[in-house]
Amino acid sequence: MVLVTGASSGIGKDIAHRLLVEGYDVFAGARRVDRMSDLAGAGAVVIGLDVTDDASMVTAVERIIEARGHIDVLVNAAGYGQYGALEDVSLDDGRRQMETNLMGPARLIQLCLPTMRAQRRGWILNISSIGGKLAMPLGGWYHASKFALEGYSDTLRNEVRQFDIDVVVIEPGGIQSEWGNIAATAAAQASGQGAYARMVDKFAKTQNLKTPPPSVVSDMVMKALRAKRPATRYSGGLGARPLLILRKVLSDRMLDRLTMLAFR
Repeated sequence: MVLVTGASSGIGKDIAHRLLVEGYDVFAGARRVDRMSDLAGAGAVVIGLDVTDDASMVTAVERIIEARGHIDVLVNAAGYGQYGALEDVSLDDGRRQMETNLMGPARLIQLCLPTMRAQRRGWILNISSIGGKLAMPLGGWYHASKFALEGYSDTLRNEVRQFDIDVVVIEPGGIQSEWGNIAATAAAQASGQGAYARMVDKFAKTQNLKTPPPSVVSDMVMKALRAKRPATRYSGGLGARPLLILRKVLSDRMLDRLTMLAFR
């Protein structure tokens, strides 16, 4: 039995569909329940789930355990990108980014772990980003949330391995989804008219690049679930592998210079 968050669009929806095709019993959670009718028609149990609302998360997990008695797999796919210069983005917006991309997944993990420990098996897949390994201008709060999710996942993996629970981080690069438009809109609202306007304009243009479909991420999820011993991380999507290699081999200053080429 699998719980997928963020299943109303993009990566989360594609993961839920793929799991259904593969024969998994899927509970698809998101705030926008009306946008998951296709998943319901395909056999998923659709539930309202807001990862910034503790009562919503508690209710969802209790409903699943009452209906199925256990949770085998948790896929934390809910998230978005709060973009804009750090000088401009309000701290309230920064907190909301951390609540959605880090604290929400952490709370769901707390709620799911007891049943996974009891059955001594489980999979926790956290959808991070290559933005959890390297940072770009205007994405400070987004990168902070993903860097934190990476560190959180590393600690969790070593805490729960004694219960045969696997923790896997998925690190997509560019993927077709609503993410890019949402991030570009947020950047324009926060910094489109100020000192960082030129950066915002350059960032918006990068969102027009051709990106692979979300099935790239679903493939990584299935690879992890099928593996006898899954890797700790899987990466894919536009630019993912070369950028992660550059992060490893370049100094901070060299990577800064390369990064800023995109903003000239």
